[in-house]
Amino acid sequence: MTLTDYHVHLRPDDVDAPAERYYSAANAGRYRTVAEDRGIGELGVSEHVYRFAAALDVWRHPFWRGYARDDIDAYCSFVREETDLRLGIEADFVAGAEDRMASLLEARDWDYVVGSVHFVRDGAVDTSGDWDVWEGGRGPEAVWRRYFETLGEAAGSGLFDVLAHPDLVKVWGAERPRPEGDLRRFYELAMEGIAESRIAIEVSTAGLRKPAGEIYPAPELLRWCVEAGCPVALSSDAHAPDQLGYRYETAIELLEGLGVRELCVFERRERRLEPLG
Repeated sequence: MTLTDYHVHLRPDDVDAPAERYYSAANAGRYRTVAEDRGIGELGVSEHVYRFAAALDVWRHPFWRGYARDDIDAYCSFVREETDLRLGIEADFVAGAEDRMASLLEARDWDYVVGSVHFVRDGAVDTSGDWDVWEGGRGPEAVWRRYFETLGEAAGSGLFDVLAHPDLVKVWGAERPRPEGDLRRFYELAMEGIAESRIAIEVSTAGLRKPAGEIYPAPELLRWCVEAGCPVALSSDAHAPDQLGYRYETAIELLEGLGVRELCVFERRERRLEPLG
């Protein structure tokens, strides 16, 4: 019986959160202690790729240039040598840079790679400010369409083991308008890439902490993914120890309602299924 939390960050997203403060055995131990208290047997860390200087060989977006400071190999060594955590990374899908991202990923010995769509072209989906995709008069129809088209490309790219927060575009809740009508017309845009790849689909409780107030993905999108034969990876997208396993009881209820009885477990990018704890 297994509970997992693989989409975990050892530090907050603040640009001035230094690696040397958070990449420590003591900090990793705090995460492990909370995980044990909450029945999470499989715990991994997946730091954002854009925190590492090597990411600028993939994409030189101004947002990335502001964050890309750390040594990716030092991060890998720390996790492997000083913790008992699974070693992962959260890698953005950047259309047109697939070969460069593949080179970065294939040079390291990950247990798993979490693939995320945070940008559609140059616009940020979940970050306000200069690169906010919602600025410039873009309507919800256009943003959602482009987001789910890109999500399908990410799933089909073969770069990733897990597709993270698959409807992240809803993160802002009422703060950004949703398209009118049946949202399944957008989900359909991603399903070919998802169904063909059978990538693991992340069920993330992080949306319950955000303005969206919902699990990622929406139940209907999750149902389609499960019916397409995609397994599930359960995660909280924690950025602090107390966020581990956040409201997992809600996620488990959703999964059981869809007949999901197993979760993905990863080691050296090999996937297996274990009974849902």
